[in-house]
Amino acid sequence: MQDIIRELDKRRAAARLGGGKTRIENQHKKGKLTARERVELLLDEDSFEEYDMFVEHRCNDFGMAKQKVPGDGVVTGWGTVNGRLVFVFSQDFTVFGGALSESHAAKICKIMDQAMKVGAPVIGINDSGGARIQEGIDSLAGYAEVFQRNVLASGVVPQISMIMGPCAGGAVYSPAMTDFIFMVEDSSYMFVTGPDVVKTVTHEEVTREELGGAITHTTKSGVADRAFENDVEALLQLRRFIDFLPASNREKPPSRPTSDVAERQEPSLDTLVPDDPHKPYDIKELIEKVVDEGDFFELQPEFAKNIVIGFARIEGSTIGIVANQPMVLAGCLDIASATKGGRFVRFCDAFNIPILTFVDVPGFLPGTAQEFGGIIKHGAKLLYAYAEATVPKVTVITRKAYGGAYDVMASKHLRGDVNYAWPTAEIAVMGPKGAVEIIFRDDRGDTEKIEMRAEEYRKKFANPFIAGHRGFIDDVIMPHNTRRRVARSFAMLREKKLENPWKKHGNIPL
Repeated sequence: MQDIIRELDKRRAAARLGGGKTRIENQHKKGKLTARERVELLLDEDSFEEYDMFVEHRCNDFGMAKQKVPGDGVVTGWGTVNGRLVFVFSQDFTVFGGALSESHAAKICKIMDQAMKVGAPVIGINDSGGARIQEGIDSLAGYAEVFQRNVLASGVVPQISMIMGPCAGGAVYSPAMTDFIFMVEDSSYMFVTGPDVVKTVTHEEVTREELGGAITHTTKSGVADRAFENDVEALLQLRRFIDFLPASNREKPPSRPTSDVAERQEPSLDTLVPDDPHKPYDIKELIEKVVDEGDFFELQPEFAKNIVIGFARIEGSTIGIVANQPMVLAGCLDIASATKGGRFVRFCDAFNIPILTFVDVPGFLPGTAQEFGGIIKHGAKLLYAYAEATVPKVTVITRKAYGGAYDVMASKHLRGDVNYAWPTAEIAVMGPKGAVEIIFRDDRGDTEKIEMRAEEYRKKFANPFIAGHRGFIDDVIMPHNTRRRVARSFAMLREKKLENPWKKHGNIPL
């Protein structure tokens, strides 16, 4: 018995050492934590239960039979974050550069299968050079097995990818199918083909960071949701983020106690919207003053800034927020913002998270770049997402709600449950000047007459009352009462039941 125990301790020690002390030191020199250190920092203390510590690869080609490391380059198992169950895998760059083998993939698939059975989020910490070349088709098959589970788990349990090192080639497609992607500045990157291949094929000179670094993917491509300064900050922020999400699609959003009373008023909101309709204001100020304790976890803050998305709480319970941002492109919808907003709305709907929408949108962004880029189809993604959603939907129009963009932004016509407007709301087909120049074409040359007509149009439509007369707005509320009215609406909608017609699945305009 003692011999077996000593052998067990020896094997555990070998597994915990990964690729050895030298490679661990190299990892630390790069400012990166090891796979196990990351798991320990992410999970509650002493909560980690590891699976498959002794698994090894089965490859005998290219001298691999003599290179076997217990665990085979990935640490897998389950634990808790703030007391809530999560499953996690953490790739170990010190073992074969974290390259994925058939056995490595099987370990990841095992925890994903288990997560779907019990209903708990899956967190993937990616730090891998890609498929293990020595295994050929077996490693590619391993990736495909992971991809299949990403798809099956989609909408069943939340999936979060933390990119904490290289992620190249086929390795990027698993994170791409997860719900959220977070990166670390200066030490993580994602691309399908690396700089060398790009140079060979297109003759472009580009660095790894420029091609697929955290800044690129949070500002230009929109692939990543957030980027953090280092491993420690990234994992601590991930702990905070997990608190907003339900464990599975079978649960309601998590709730936590708050001292921020629902009846709280915010007098400063009465002067948030400027008198000048052309002057912008920061919609984030409204969000932070309405939600519990000003705690707003924004997603994709540096991409498609004309729309703001993220999670917050009302009366302790998680809500998703979508808001037009007048500070950027006057809050117009475009290809990037519609895609960004649409995907977020669909996540909220899949996981029973109520949606609060703040509207100040003058329309869709005009121009050849948008039309040639497919704004018609891409803009419809946001429309489709809102129309499909059956979760509680509360909408507040703060200022402009023009044209088709009014319809898209969780209007009453797309089954908005409660639709409010501030007294400053303007709901019309288009702005006054553009409207009268079309209606009164013959007066175009007469500036004075056009201005008079525009003022007449403004008086008729630059207010929420026409929509109120039709029942498209449930009430005109004072801005300082927004938190109270929104909180009461979500409380009323807590037991909402709504089902779409049966279908295998819809066909969203991709």
